[in-house]
Amino acid sequence: MDPLLKLLRENASLSTSQLAALLAIPEAEAVTRIKSYETEQVILGYRTILNEEKLGLETVRAVIEVKITPEREGGFNRLAERISRYSEVSSCYLMSGGYDLLVVIEGDSLREVATFVSEKLATIQGVISTATHFLLKPYKEQGILMNADRTDERLAVTP
Repeated sequence: MDPLLKLLRENASLSTSQLAALLAIPEAEAVTRIKSYETEQVILGYRTILNEEKLGLETVRAVIEVKITPEREGGFNRLAERISRYSEVSSCYLMSGGYDLLVVIEGDSLREVATFVSEKLATIQGVISTATHFLLKPYKEQGILMNADRTDERLAVTP
């Protein structure tokens, strides 16, 4: 992977001048490469990871195991793309194993999430079954520890 992309993946808030300095390239080159990656849709967006507990937010998240019937000529893609278009869906993955899709959704309440599953997701033709698991507490999000201010509790390794 391009070192520029690695740096952006780790910290998308780095300025182009910081990126250029870290990579020992001219800033103009860093800007051009980033624009190119955005145009080619290699870079699809930039997100900030928030500690919602400290903000007092009460977002309800659930992961849903979905079994579907693959469509002729489309396989799983058509149904997965349809499910992915719902605003409640934050992520959707094709999976191996006992179910076909893993769908991550967000809502403002348990009722909102339950309504989405029962009235929208489960009623789609081709959806065989769903199993919903509510996320209770995040410890790590996209590689970031949610409570990083705590000291490392592991024992030191000695020879």
